[in-house]
Amino acid sequence: MPAQIISQPNPPPDPSSLPDELLQLSVKLETEGYLSPEELNAVQAFRRAADYIAAAMIFLKDNVLVERDITADDIKPRLLGHWGTCPGLTLVYAHLNRIIRKTGLDALYVIGPGHGAPAILSCLWLEDSMSTFLPEITRDVAGLQRLISRFSAPGGFPSHINAETPGAIHEGGELGYALSVSFGAVMDNPDLVVCCIVGDGEAETGPTATAWHAIKYLDPAESGAVLPIVHVNGFKISERTIYGVMDDKEITALFTGYGYQVRIVSDLPNLDNDLAASMEWALAEIKKIQTAARSGSPINKPRWPMLVLRTPKGLGGPKYVHGEIVEGSFHAHQVPLPLAKTSEDERASLQHWLKSYKPEELFTKEGVPTEAVLSIVPEINTKKLGQRVESYAGYKPIQTPGWMDYAAEKGSQESCMKAVGRFLKEVVVENPKTFRIFSPDELVSNKLDAVLDATGRNFQWDPACCGQGGRVIEILSEHTCQGMLQGYTLTGRTGLFPSYEAFLGIVQTMMVQYSKFVKMGSETKWRQPCGSLNYIETSTWTRQEHNGFSHQNPAFIGAVLNLKPKFARVYLPPDANCFLSTVSHCLRAKNYVNLMVGSKQPTPVWLSAEEAAKHCIAGASVWKFASVEEGVDPDVVLVGIGVEVTFEVIAAAALLRKLVPELRVRVVNITDLMILCASGSHPHSLTDEAFRTLFTDDRAIHFNYHGYPRELKSLLWGRPNLDRVTVAGYDEEGTTTSPFDMMLCNHTSRFDVAIAAISGGAKVNPKIAVSAHELCSYLRHQAQKEREYILANGKDHDDLFETPKFE
Repeated sequence: MPAQIISQPNPPPDPSSLPDELLQLSVKLETEGYLSPEELNAVQAFRRAADYIAAAMIFLKDNVLVERDITADDIKPRLLGHWGTCPGLTLVYAHLNRIIRKTGLDALYVIGPGHGAPAILSCLWLEDSMSTFLPEITRDVAGLQRLISRFSAPGGFPSHINAETPGAIHEGGELGYALSVSFGAVMDNPDLVVCCIVGDGEAETGPTATAWHAIKYLDPAESGAVLPIVHVNGFKISERTIYGVMDDKEITALFTGYGYQVRIVSDLPNLDNDLAASMEWALAEIKKIQTAARSGSPINKPRWPMLVLRTPKGLGGPKYVHGEIVEGSFHAHQVPLPLAKTSEDERASLQHWLKSYKPEELFTKEGVPTEAVLSIVPEINTKKLGQRVESYAGYKPIQTPGWMDYAAEKGSQESCMKAVGRFLKEVVVENPKTFRIFSPDELVSNKLDAVLDATGRNFQWDPACCGQGGRVIEILSEHTCQGMLQGYTLTGRTGLFPSYEAFLGIVQTMMVQYSKFVKMGSETKWRQPCGSLNYIETSTWTRQEHNGFSHQNPAFIGAVLNLKPKFARVYLPPDANCFLSTVSHCLRAKNYVNLMVGSKQPTPVWLSAEEAAKHCIAGASVWKFASVEEGVDPDVVLVGIGVEVTFEVIAAAALLRKLVPELRVRVVNITDLMILCASGSHPHSLTDEAFRTLFTDDRAIHFNYHGYPRELKSLLWGRPNLDRVTVAGYDEEGTTTSPFDMMLCNHTSRFDVAIAAISGGAKVNPKIAVSAHELCSYLRHQAQKEREYILANGKDHDDLFETPKFE
C-alpha cells in the first residue's frame, strides 16, 4: 500500500454510531441567496483571481497572464509549493474582505497551514498591500510578473508564510501553534478579531488540541475574540486526516464539549452564501458575548462560535492527472502537475487549469485587477488584512519600576524568585493592559506568587477568577503558554513565561521557530521591533532533589545558545539583586529571546544593589571578597555560573583559604553567559583583552557551570589556551536525594572545585605541588564522608548552606 487508496474524490467519512440528536447542537442557518447577486459575483471574482495567481506562482516564471500557450521555458526549473490548502485560504480571505469593507471590522488573519503562502501572497497583491511594503511589487503586470516569478525561487518569497509576509504574526513552518498565537494576539486588544484557519492536518497536533481551551482564558470585557475555522479538506501529504473521517455528529460533539457553538459549512453548490452567512453569524455571536460582558452582565461560560469548513482539497484544480484523482485527494497537497516542465500532457493540463479561471475577465491588459475583483477590498488601507498595524508596528514600551527599590540586603539570604515576584507585582500595576504572565500552573510553586497580591488568574471558567481582569494565564500546557506569549508579544505587548527548568524544553522548537520569525523580521525593512520572549527558568536541577531525575534537565540553555547570536541572551544571575537587575532589563529589551535562570530557594545575597548593577552591566567580574589579595596574580581562576554552583565556588574558596592559604585563588562570577563567546561572535562577547584581564594569559581556569559542560566548551571555542580549562556542570546524574548530594553526583561540589583549584594551582606554585596529592586525597575523603552522612541521615548537614565566611 504505497499511499492512501480512495475510490472517489473528496470521500465522505463513514457514519458514526452516535445519536442523530447530536446534530441539533450544531448551528442551522438559512443561507440560500444570503448574498446579493453583486456581492456574490464580487466574492467569486476575487476568489478566481486569487486562485489563479496562487496556482501561477507554483508553476510560472513567465507568461504570467497566459496570453499565449504555455511553453517549457515558461515553467520554473523547480516546482515548489502547496496547492491543496490554497483555495480554502483564499475563500476565507475573500469573505473577510467583504465583511471588513462592509462593517469596518478590525481583523487579523492567522494561517495554520503555513505552506499556503501562494494563497496569502496572491490576496495581498490584489488588495495592494504588497506594494505598500515592497514598492517593486506593483499592482500591474510588471508587479505580478515579479510576484509570480519570485515565489519559491532563490532570493524570492519562501513557500511558507513568514515575517516577510505583510500581515503575518505566525511563522508557518511548524504546525500546531496558530490557534494559541491567535488567542495571545487578541488579549488586551478589545476591538480585534483574529480569524484563525486551522488545517485538519494541523488539528492533529497536541498543541492545537489543547489550544481549543484558550476560550476559557479569554475575558470578553477586556479582550478581542478569535474566530477559529477548521478547514477540513480531508487529506495530509498521503493520508486522510482524523477530522476528515469524522462525521458531523462526531465533530459537533467534540467542539460542543469544548465550549463552542459549532457551525458546519459544507454546502458546496452554495458555498459562498453558506460561508458568508456563517461568518456574519459568528461575528454577531462574538459581539453579543462582548456586549454582555462590557455592560456588566457577562454570560456565564459563553459559548464562542467556531466554523468547520468542509471543502475538497485543491478545489478548482485539476480533477484527474494520469488517471489519478487529484482534486479532493492527497494528490492535490503539493504540486498537482509535477512534470509540467517536461510533459506536454501536464503542460496542457496546466494551461487548461489556469485558463479555467478566465484571467482575461479578472485583469486588464495592463495586469490591473478589474473593478469586479476589487469591489470587496477594504477601501481604508489600515483596515486591510495586510496592513494592520498590530502585525508589524504595534510595540508599546513597558514601564518598569526602579528595581533597586526591591533589592535585598547584602549579606542576607533571599530567594531570587521571591524578590522578582515583588518586583513583578509592581510591573503588573504599572502596565495593566500591556503585560501578562503565561505560566504552566507553576507560579506559586516557583515562588512568584507575590504577583497575586496585585492581580489574579484569568481563568474565566473559574467563578473566583471570572471577569476580574487577572494578568496571569495559568494552563498546564507549555505549548499553549508559548503560543499565547508569541501572539501577545508580536502584536506589541510584553509577556513573561516562568517555568520549571526541566520542562521548558517542551517548547524548544516553538521558540526556535519564533526566533526565525524575529530574524527575518529584523531583516525586513518595514517590520518594526517588538518585545522580547522572556523566560524565567527556576526549580532547577540543583534544587529538584525532591522531585527526582525527571525534573533535572537544564537543556533549554543549549537550545537558546544555538540561536543566531544576535537574538540569543542567556543570563544566570548569582543572587536576588542581580536577578532583579536582569529581569528589569529583559522586560524592556526588544527582539531577543531572553533566558534567565535562577533559584527559588533562599541563597546568599553577595552584592549590594549598586554592586549588582555594575556586575550585570559588565556581565562578569572578579569577586574580590572571595579571592586571595583581591585576585591579584592568581595561581588559579575559579568561575561560578549559576546560583548554587557559584555558592559552591565561594564555599570552595573559603575552604581553600583555611586548608591551603598558600594557594592564590581568583574567583570570577559570570552572570551573562554570552560574554564567553569568541571575540566578535556575539554582541556581548568579551574582547580578547577583556577575557585576558578576567582569566589571565596562562593560569588554570575551572568553571563550575549550571548547564551541560559541553555547552560551555562550545562557547569557549576560539578563545586562546583552552588546554588550561576544566569544566564541571550537570552531568546527567540525579535522583531523589539531598541538595548537596546533587552537587556530589555531578562533581560540582565545593570539594570538587577545591580539588580542581589545587590541581591547577600546582602547575605554577611549587608550594602547592609538593602537597597537592595529599590535599586532594583529603578532600575526596571529606566528600565521601558527606555522602555517607547523607545516606545514613537522609539529609545534608545543617550548616552546609550557611553563607561562607573568609577569615
